[in-house]
Amino acid sequence: MSEIQRPGALYQQVAAAIRDAILAGEFPPGASLPSEAQLIQRYGVSRPTVRNAVSALRAEGLIDVQHGKGSFVRATGQPVVTVERRITRTAAGRFATHDGVEWEQAEEPSVHRTETTAATGRALGLGEGEEMFGCDRLLTDPATGARALHRVLIPLATAEGTPLAQAPDTEPAAAYELLTAAGHTLTWTETVQARMPLPDERTALQIPDATPILHTTRITRGTDDQPLLLEELRISADRAQVAYRITAEKAPARRAHA
Repeated sequence: MSEIQRPGALYQQVAAAIRDAILAGEFPPGASLPSEAQLIQRYGVSRPTVRNAVSALRAEGLIDVQHGKGSFVRATGQPVVTVERRITRTAAGRFATHDGVEWEQAEEPSVHRTETTAATGRALGLGEGEEMFGCDRLLTDPATGARALHRVLIPLATAEGTPLAQAPDTEPAAAYELLTAAGHTLTWTETVQARMPLPDERTALQIPDATPILHTTRITRGTDDQPLLLEELRISADRAQVAYRITAEKAPARRAHA
């Protein structure tokens, strides 16, 4: 029996002891933890204490609990997918996005009318409640099984007078070409946020407990830096990492003082 002599609630002490054993390699990634009865005997504590300790480790993302099978140490290796966030344009004016992943659509795109929220309105320079087209896609990588949710939001003002008004499910690269043809010179900004998934995101992406997602938000900007499109990509943080190619920009010329 391992003696528990640490500060804090008893279940926290047991959780710390199990964590130490995992980090020391006693229970490697993929290995099952001792049964509930064995943990009770090992640490000389009650069943509720063991259950609370296991729940704490599960909330940390250190273990997975499979009902009817037991608790297993989660793998902590490198992500299986690297998503490259690049846009290129050929001499002929054709755009292409290069994720470095051969995504396949798991189901038909879902096109709908929606409205800006406080967050999406702010990103698009619009007020809350402005009408937009939305297109949602569930993507899969057949090589690794990784899943991603992709969303495009198109304000009605952007779509008006372009084929996007009739085909809001146009692929992003083709949408860039349509906007360029409409007279826009395009630039892009992108942010990445790590957050815990919403219930529907967790189900669609098949995410284990206590696993965050990577949520990228790309804004396509046109003439006068006007926001035109908003794209979101959401993927499990334990399955993917996001990569960017960074090039040095030419420094702006300094004004000569009179």
